[in-house]
Amino acid sequence: MRTQVGIVGAGPAGLLLSHLLAARGIESIIVENRSRAYCEQRLRAGVLEHDAARSLVEAGVGDRMLREGLIDRGVALRFGGRSRRIDFAELTGKTITVYGQQEAVKDMIEARLASGGRIDFEVDEVSLHDIAGTHPTIHYRDRNGDAQELSCDYIAGCDGYHGISRPSIPAGIIKNYERVYPFGWLGILAQARPVSDELIYCLHERGFALLSKRSDEVVRIYLQVPSDEDPARWSADDFWNELDARLAGEDSLKPERGPMLAPLNIAQLRSWVCEPMQFGNLFLTGDAAHIVPPTGAKGMNAAIADVNILARALGAHYAGDGDELLATYSQTALRRVWKVEKF
Repeated sequence: MRTQVGIVGAGPAGLLLSHLLAARGIESIIVENRSRAYCEQRLRAGVLEHDAARSLVEAGVGDRMLREGLIDRGVALRFGGRSRRIDFAELTGKTITVYGQQEAVKDMIEARLASGGRIDFEVDEVSLHDIAGTHPTIHYRDRNGDAQELSCDYIAGCDGYHGISRPSIPAGIIKNYERVYPFGWLGILAQARPVSDELIYCLHERGFALLSKRSDEVVRIYLQVPSDEDPARWSADDFWNELDARLAGEDSLKPERGPMLAPLNIAQLRSWVCEPMQFGNLFLTGDAAHIVPPTGAKGMNAAIADVNILARALGAHYAGDGDELLATYSQTALRRVWKVEKF
């Protein structure tokens, strides 16, 4: 097989990149080791920043998001037993959209396949070859077990931290920066109405708490706990009681309690960046190159920013406008990545 850009990974980064390239008349094929159902059901982030939401709309995959997404105009910072609202819209002219990552993935997969794009799901034994040479290839076995070789001009590694793209770069090329935090977040996903239309970040002597939502009927709430905490020690009542204690104050916030939609789990918090984000004809995006804790809802947004930069660079190359943007992709992307990490 032959294409212009081979994309490893059918998450938000790989899917959006394929759409952005298609809009520029550039061919791509995506390979993904998981099934379509898995990609469309795995629960991840749910907050899209203004520019990220605009990217989905401009790529032609934002119609359902515009219909069903919830618009937040601000956020509450709660400390000293009282909430202080920060009005994003008034201060910046921008808003955020609450729309589950899995929903954005569903939209992008459906649109990519409907337009004739190719996504090979459930592949195995994926390996990258000649990434520093003139004939980069992706080798894999398809869902039928048949060996495939995808020849391409460039490869986009959009396959996350545990993917094969970054480890395909020779040793000694990449430098890693990492910070592991001495606490985790105990999270609950529950069927309940949010106590607020907007996110609440709460600082309390008993620990931090974050109240967010996935819809008008589903909440996602986190409590700061020790990094070695065992979620099995907690019942749902324990969680809600502790949340009430951390929200106590003069305005007496009292979240609605509802049945859990998934078991309590611990999110381990760490920050990690690799430099550079490119080698030869391989370009890394999203979690394949950097990870942030869920504290600022930046992960999916950072990945979308990466692929916008990469799509522009590849567009310039195929339009005959030179390779300067490709050569400086890592440098350009990392300027924003480090700001995100510090935030």
